[in-house]
Formats: sequence, structure tokens, C-alpha cells
Amino acid sequence: MRELLRTTDPTIIAFATALLDGEGIDCFPMDVHMSVLEGSIGVLPRRLMVRDGEYAHAAIVLRDNGIVPSE
Repeated sequence: MRELLRTTDPTIIAFATALLDGEGIDCFPMDVHMSVLEGSIGVLPRRLMVRDGEYAHAAIVLRDNGIVPSE
């Protein structure tokens, strides 16, 4: 698995997940339950992971839709 995206904005994670699902790319959001530790203030980033072999295609999909993937 490789990190595709890291952000504190949950709406970007949701949008990116929908885009990738539409392209048939499996993705897995991580750190979504960290709000228990942070007190729901949104300071800890969440990550979106994809398979290593799908990273290049997933990064293109995000860039084409105005989202900058992690490098």
C-alpha cells in the first residue's frame, strides 16, 4: 500500500474516494478514527492509501480533478 493523499479535510478524502471508486481503483482511508484521540478538532491528518501498482493511475485521476496527491 502507498499513501496517495494526506489531509485534515474529510471532504477531500470523501471526494477522492468517490473519484477513485468511479475509476475502479481500490482505496483505503486510514486514521479516520483518530478524532477520539484529538477531541474532534481536526488537527490530525487522514490518509488515503492505494495499492502500489495503482498509484500512478490514482494520482492522475486526482490531479485531473484538482486534488494534489502526496509525493
